[in-house]
Amino acid sequence: MARKNLIVGNWKMNSNHLEAIQMLQKLHYRLDPNDYDRVDVGVAPPFTSLRSVQTVIEADHMSIQLAAQNTHFEEKGAFTGEVAPSMLAKLSVHFVIVGHSERRQIFGETDDWVNRKAKAVFAHGMTPIVCVGETLEEREAGSAFDRVGSQIRLSLTGLSAEQIGSAVVAYEPIWAIGTGRTADPADAQEMIEFIRAQLSQQWGGTADDTRILYGGSVNPGNIGAIMAKKDIDGGLVGGASLDPDTFASVVRYWI
Repeated sequence: MARKNLIVGNWKMNSNHLEAIQMLQKLHYRLDPNDYDRVDVGVAPPFTSLRSVQTVIEADHMSIQLAAQNTHFEEKGAFTGEVAPSMLAKLSVHFVIVGHSERRQIFGETDDWVNRKAKAVFAHGMTPIVCVGETLEEREAGSAFDRVGSQIRLSLTGLSAEQIGSAVVAYEPIWAIGTGRTADPADAQEMIEFIRAQLSQQWGGTADDTRILYGGSVNPGNIGAIMAKKDIDGGLVGGASLDPDTFASVVRYWI
């Protein structure tokens, strides 16, 4: 089955719900209906904006898919400040980002936590975007493939072949996130090809259906070269997704 490209804007801790509505409407205005035939488009606003964005998407019959930036793996409980996957599902969230490098690096999330989150997301009918990536120190030490391979094995363990085929993996070299530095497209392809091989080794041919994104200072100037690589199926876009004009240019990378 041919993999349809996917570009998701991760708005991180930016925009209140009113600003989020404006960003969404401007993005929708800048995209044409046939753009969605070429690429799936998603946006991941902060938790406080999810309901507002969902309402606008549904009221205006937008083809933009709603994503969440994180979730807890428990159904409910005494977890102050956390959001359960069932809560996200009720908001018609389609994608949930789990294991983003900022969650791993800043908040100490482990591969085990990421794995439990991915399973919880699937259990509630949503699709996880599982993030993996090495630090600059690991790359310079020659251990980038070992690190990413370990993250793949531990973060996805216990998932079925069918789930792997429908999951999304995002390769984000940590040294490229928010720094303006982007992995060379050839290096990104090499790592993503490695990721697909790891998936295939453990889950068989279903790995051919897994969409693997690149993330790390993606912008209109580099998206074309990134998307030209055969194993790269899209982008997880940070800062460039905060401006509707810029993000629309990323989405319409073929023009």
